[in-house]
Amino acid sequence: MAFTKNKSLFASLVILVALFGAVIGGTVHKVGDSKGWTMMGADYESWASSRTFQVGDSLVFEYNKDYHDVNEVTLNNFELCEPSNPLERYETGSDTVTLTKAGVHNFICGVPGHCSIGQKLQIVVLPASLGPVAAPVPRPVRSPSSSLSPSPSPLAVSPVNNGPKYQTGPSAPAPHSAASNSSAWIGSCVLISLLPFFFLF
Repeated sequence: MAFTKNKSLFASLVILVALFGAVIGGTVHKVGDSKGWTMMGADYESWASSRTFQVGDSLVFEYNKDYHDVNEVTLNNFELCEPSNPLERYETGSDTVTLTKAGVHNFICGVPGHCSIGQKLQIVVLPASLGPVAAPVPRPVRSPSSSLSPSPSPLAVSPVNNGPKYQTGPSAPAPHSAASNSSAWIGSCVLISLLPFFFLF
């Protein structure tokens, strides 16, 4: 009987750890997907534009270390394909880079000629607090003379581009996304459901 209780408790704890890991951990992005980090037929600009990166996420670079490397460089060295003074250099063939700062991050292959034919990656990393949705763009401020005119339709002032929006100046904290709220709710339910197991011992 005690063995069965211990087995149930262990299974419940494994589920709890997995759920909290999903809520807290960042997204892992394998650079180039199945092609990996290569100069052959990979379009890293398109790859990056189809994803959202935020602080806490990780990039995984997989490549043949005999022919490639990974260099994180400044914007100027990215544009020049200049690897001689990298911010960081990776050479193992399977490198995980954790994104710890918001902003633009630039990566190139340092092997001569590789960067110039496309083995380069530039990403924009959002702060973790923004989550997958950036802060909303404020509506334009109307002058007093336009107060008599009808207010514009939301469609008329909404941008065509549905990509991330950035706001200059201070703003209120971004609301939590529904996904993060539901994940936290699930984690709380699991924790509450485990409480009876702790009182059995």
